This record gives sequence, C-alpha cells and structure tokens, in this order.
Amino acid sequence: MFRGLSVYTGNAHPKFARDIAAHLEVPLGDADVTKFANDNIFVKINENAREHDVYVVQSLVGPSVSDAIMELLIMLDAFKRASAGRITAVMPYYAYGRSDKKDQPRVPITARLLADLIGVAGADRFLTMDMHQMQIQGFFSIPGDELSARNLLIEAFRSIVEKDPNGVALVVPDLGYANAARRIAEALQIPLVFMQKTHRDNSGRSEVVAVIGDIDKQRAIIIDDEIDTGTTIVNAVRILHERGVNEIYVGCTHAVLSGNAAQKLAESGIVKLITTDTAPLRPSARDTQKFEVLTVAPLFAEAIRRIHEGESVGALFNPPGLQLPLQVT
Repeated sequence: MFRGLSVYTGNAHPKFARDIAAHLEVPLGDADVTKFANDNIFVKINENAREHDVYVVQSLVGPSVSDAIMELLIMLDAFKRASAGRITAVMPYYAYGRSDKKDQPRVPITARLLADLIGVAGADRFLTMDMHQMQIQGFFSIPGDELSARNLLIEAFRSIVEKDPNGVALVVPDLGYANAARRIAEALQIPLVFMQKTHRDNSGRSEVVAVIGDIDKQRAIIIDDEIDTGTTIVNAVRILHERGVNEIYVGCTHAVLSGNAAQKLAESGIVKLITTDTAPLRPSARDTQKFEVLTVAPLFAEAIRRIHEGESVGALFNPPGLQLPLQVT
C-alpha cells in the first residue's frame, strides 16, 4: 500500500487500470464518468483527493476516441479543482500520433494540440508507451516518461528465432519504426529488412513501393508500433509470400484494429500476431487463435511506483535483475 497514491480510470480501457491497481495493491479510485442525455460528459470524484499523487489511466482509443480524450481532459480538470497534489495522465496508447507534422498544406499538427490540451487541463506529468514518433515527447510542456514494449516483444519472439536463427528475418513495413526495429533485430541477432510504404490519400490506405534488403529466409517477423486498418501488414505479408517466405509472424505494441482489420489479418496467412493490452482487444480479434496479448500493466505499475517514490524510470529500459512477468491474456 502506497500512502497518498491514487489510481483512477475513464471508460476507454478500465480493465487495464484495474490490473495496474492490482499490481500496486491499491484500490481503484472511486469516480463517476458518465454522459448526460445531450451527450455531454460528466465527472465526479467520490472521495477525497486533496494532496494525493493521482494517476488517471485512459487509453485514447475507440470506439469513440473523442469521448476517451474528453473523459481524460475533464477528469484532469476535476482533480485539479479537487486540489490533488500531483496529477499524471497515464495514456498507454496516445491518439493522433500520426498527425505529428505538417506534411500537407493547411493541415493541423493534432498530436501537438492534444499535448497542449492535456497540460492545460491540469496534468503535471504524462506516462505513455511507444508513441508513433519519439518527437511527440517534445510536444508536451510538462515532464513525462515513454515506456516501451520492446523487451517484452523480444522475449516473445526469441523462441521463434531459436528454432532456426539463420532462417528468419525481421521486417519493418514502416521506416518510421526503423530505429526501434534495429534494436530488436540486434537483440535477436537476425537481419533486418525494410519496406517503404506510401499513402496516396488521407483514407488510411497504404502501399509498399520499395523493399530494402534481401528477403531470402523461410520465416519472417513483421514488427511495427501500431496496427490500425491492417493494410500495411497485409501488403507486407503478400510481398513476403511472393518472395517465398512461408512462415510469418507479426508483432506490435498497439493493436487498434479498426473496422475489419482483425479479420483481414487472420485471413492473410500469418501464423500469429503478438501484441500488448495498451488497447482493448476488439471482439472480432478474440474469436481467433492467431492473436496473443501480452500484458504491460506490470510495467506501468512499476513505472508509477517509481514516479511516486522518486526513483528512476529510465532504469526500466535496461533493468538489471528486474523481473516483470510475461503474462498472456
């Protein structure tokens, strides 16, 4: 039990918040987050939070991303007005990460706008995992920490690599994930292949326009930070099959899986997709045995404990002797 530490949640991913609270051995905070008939969101904190170290857990995911964001902002404001000592916005998945630059005329940088809103609403810190680009950290005017699921994914894929270390390659379908993928490939000691993709419009559809590296293996692991519509992964799988790769695994941190993405991936010919629970798995993905979910709640719980007690969070990235359970849900 940690004195003065409180964990609360909105409605986007309450199970994740409950898991964090369970690992910290603290009760989940009592708060009402509801909607009026006119679609306005109402928040009421049902217990004293004065001078508490408050952690508001809210993954910014659907079915309504806008509702998830507004719930978070209103909760932050409620705790600020309740005189909380310190308020941390815990966002396992940070929305609008792909809107991180002005790459077309007259478009917003929504990732920056969202960061500003979180700070203005009352957050003193933020805690998140594997943002789409590391530069988004700099959009915040408040301090924060970005965790990574990289070590969990490395351990999950290690048994696959050990079956035939010379017969597997790591494939990156998005050059934006190149640096993180390089670290994974180095840890697994396997070659790296890049696929360059392009977006022809703003529909979310993409296509692979170039392959950098030799695909001469029988097995491949496709790795990315986020899977949304699944088009990028399905295109990568098709190209690998055309090149003679017959055993394909997929890994990502955030399985958003919009629309029929889960069905497309399950029918694409992959052996397995390994992801984490930063976003709740959609019902369509629960019906297939090809999806495996690793929990990162213990990692977030440990980060919260360290923040609360003034210890280093950076030590979690290369933790000597730190054992975080590799749990599958």
